[in-house]
Amino acid sequence: MKRILVANRGEIACRIIKAAHGLGMETVAVYSEADKGAKHTEIADIAVAVGPAPAQKSYLNVQAVLDAGAEHGADGVHPGYGFLSENTDFARAAEERGMTWIGPSTASIENMGDKNRARTIAEQCGVPVLPGSIRFSPDDLSKLEQEAARVGFPLLVKASGGGGGIGMKRVDSMDGLRATVTTTQELAAKAFGDAGVYLERYVPRARHIEIQVFGYGDGTAVHLFERECSIQRRFQKIVEESPAPGLPADVLARMESAAVALTENQRYSGAGTVEFIVDAETNEFFFLEMNTRIQVEHGVTEAITGWDLVQAQILLAAGRLKRLEQSAIRRRGAAIECRLYAENPAKNFMPSPGKLAKFVLPEGVDGVRIDTGVRAGDAISPFYDPMIAKFIASGSDRNQALEIMSAALSHLQIEGIKHNGAFLSALMQHPDFVAGRVDTGFVPREIKNLLAAASGTVHDGVSA
Repeated sequence: MKRILVANRGEIACRIIKAAHGLGMETVAVYSEADKGAKHTEIADIAVAVGPAPAQKSYLNVQAVLDAGAEHGADGVHPGYGFLSENTDFARAAEERGMTWIGPSTASIENMGDKNRARTIAEQCGVPVLPGSIRFSPDDLSKLEQEAARVGFPLLVKASGGGGGIGMKRVDSMDGLRATVTTTQELAAKAFGDAGVYLERYVPRARHIEIQVFGYGDGTAVHLFERECSIQRRFQKIVEESPAPGLPADVLARMESAAVALTENQRYSGAGTVEFIVDAETNEFFFLEMNTRIQVEHGVTEAITGWDLVQAQILLAAGRLKRLEQSAIRRRGAAIECRLYAENPAKNFMPSPGKLAKFVLPEGVDGVRIDTGVRAGDAISPFYDPMIAKFIASGSDRNQALEIMSAALSHLQIEGIKHNGAFLSALMQHPDFVAGRVDTGFVPREIKNLLAAASGTVHDGVSA
């Protein structure tokens, strides 16, 4: 490959472009009308407009995106995360046009993309799964109550083709079950083009732990350790870290083995993530899903291993990756990531689009990596995810990483929009978080205390 089509926008597009340039490869960026002049279009070698602001008419327009690459001689395509990253029609169409797909096979994407099918495959690989139901389509809810009783309450209604916390609703009793299933099906149809849903047992006090895997496409794979992803709002992650605090070594070892077994079963190619729910009371773990793409939080793994996962994806697809055995992969220190969003924590984290009138990133704080796709003067669009940047702090241990992250956040300066910077600072200093006592209910449980602390946090130019 000599020229890569970057089929995405924002921070991840900038990340892919940087990785490709580091390998001496050129890049073709795509952009919507809302992203004209965006950072990723300026650092790419070539930038091509693909449509109006709505994603369906631009970044999700398979033909327009591939036409942009074909017109400028792209011989590879990297989809990043979100948008078309787990779209098998896009992957096949790219390959039909002679572009190398930088990602796993379409079979792997299909198998893991259907959450019910993924659960079945995981079970066959000996990976523990939570009690779950059959798949329900909008025209057949005949066994809904029967399946719900078998799964047990509380439970989650989950979109079969979903991911990233989208299309997921908790239900505590039969009351309202059908209504919740119907609304989730409607949401799933709009978000994923698949209205199927299923029921899954909900673990009241759970941790969300994921294992970074990398498959060589020949039935062999390695893992690159774990990430703790329990700090979430609305089922979506805002803080990730590694190592996972307080996770017993034997439990982690079994999770790593299970993740590698599933990856090898799929003859998986490239970077992927196997996600687990861990019962915080018993440390039992259960398969949640496998994401067949690079993750937002991949920088955490890069910080503790020294791997450049995006370059590894590209090199594997190009047939140039030097294989590393599991014994050669070492963990060093600790890393934590905070996702900086244009949102208002005091209003249920409602997105806060608008112009970044001032955007000054921390300087002089050692051990911090900041990935972003925006600059001062840019607009955070209402059409896309409102993430502004990712802060990744690395230290010799967790305490040092937390100190570095707190220092970095305290020097952030933003004007023009609401954001969660002060909220993240309050999180970093919460006694339970500092002690590593985390679970997926942490933010909802502590929201009042966190908001109070955030409102009293003094930053250099930061408005809470």
